[in-house]
Amino acid sequence: MADQEMKGKRASLMIMVFVFQVLSAHLHGCFAATGQGQRLWKRSTVHPTVVNGFGSSVFLPVSGNVYPLGYYSVELKIGNPPKPFQLDIDTGSDLTWVQCDAPCTGCTQPRDRLYKPVRNNFLPCKDPICAALNSPKSNPCKNPNEKCGFQVEYADRGSVLGVMVSDNFPLGLVNGSLSNPLLAFGCGYRLQNRGPHPPPTTAGVLGLGKSKASISSQLSGMGITKNVVGHCFSGRGGGFLFLGADFVPKSGMTWTPMLQNSFDKHYSSGPAELLFGGKPTGVKGLNVIFDSGATYTYLSSKVYQTVLNLIRKDLTGKQLRDVKDNALPICWKGAKPFKSVRDVRNYFNTLVLSFAGANNNKLVLPPEAYLIVTERGNVCLGILSGTEAGLGITNVIGGKSVFIAYSLTSHFASKFLICLPSLAIQLFLVGMLYRHFIAR
Repeated sequence: MADQEMKGKRASLMIMVFVFQVLSAHLHGCFAATGQGQRLWKRSTVHPTVVNGFGSSVFLPVSGNVYPLGYYSVELKIGNPPKPFQLDIDTGSDLTWVQCDAPCTGCTQPRDRLYKPVRNNFLPCKDPICAALNSPKSNPCKNPNEKCGFQVEYADRGSVLGVMVSDNFPLGLVNGSLSNPLLAFGCGYRLQNRGPHPPPTTAGVLGLGKSKASISSQLSGMGITKNVVGHCFSGRGGGFLFLGADFVPKSGMTWTPMLQNSFDKHYSSGPAELLFGGKPTGVKGLNVIFDSGATYTYLSSKVYQTVLNLIRKDLTGKQLRDVKDNALPICWKGAKPFKSVRDVRNYFNTLVLSFAGANNNKLVLPPEAYLIVTERGNVCLGILSGTEAGLGITNVIGGKSVFIAYSLTSHFASKFLICLPSLAIQLFLVGMLYRHFIAR
């Protein structure tokens, strides 16, 4: 999860954000096949239809949920013969790593499920990937031929120490071909978790940040895919992830620049004004990071308190009362237990980030994007104080019930793309759903 203060200037990059709203009882949650009676973390089985025709994209079904798991993951195979690894999706970091039998301290996976490195696949310090990992700091290696080490600390107080290796990643492309690129990733052999919550049960992290060390950048550098990453996570569980430009909608979208400087590896935009129920809140000049590794949304203390006060004021006279729940700090109880966010969305208002610029683009966050319903049937606020979480004044938008695509390629006019929930997009999604369930 992102843990750095946002600084920087506008640059020629883009990011696409589509706030996915419920179109009908049958079109919900990024097409995740999670109907009545199914487990919430069931993997999505729906493949969105290719719309741009490049054919060189990778599509991966997503498992997981915001609550109770707190993360989304995909399965990737590594090595020869290929071995499957379930990886936590994180656009807030660059490094992909797996738990590694080197041997390992603190690993959560059984030994037979750990990655086993061999002598000839360690990455030397002179490799450009090693330099990208250490940027903007200088490479700490004294000998360019020694092993490239790494250490990553996450905002949830988890950390991993290891060495960089390279191995084959067999990937099926949407054009039907099979690619087997040699990619660099981390062999994590010392894991620590000093946070209040247990670590994910995944075997590692799929880092999809902006640096050259990320898997998406490596694939793009080899000419296998366009440097575009997109994901759609359902609040009910599941979703999909794609690498490449095939699934980016052709129309129904607006554009705004991304913030970037040479030291920032996050996907971010701003400045933005915050609206609540369509009305100004007085909060302006916000820079935000989009981070799939963040379970919830984190706002700086002043912004968080403003949002909380507005929500509480808006609930005055409604049949909800404060209740303590171990899931999150701020929760409410109804006359009877709630079964899903759909039961309570009429009690809450929409949050909007209105980005400055000629087009005045808006990112709409409906109640489904910032609320959860707990096992006790309470509704809780999935917006937390980033200051209390150690993020300082950083504002982080977590990946819940949104369709987000990040692009570092010039194909889409090199801008930050926000896809709004317009009628055109709703028809596009319905068309994709029709082609999958009826036409195929």
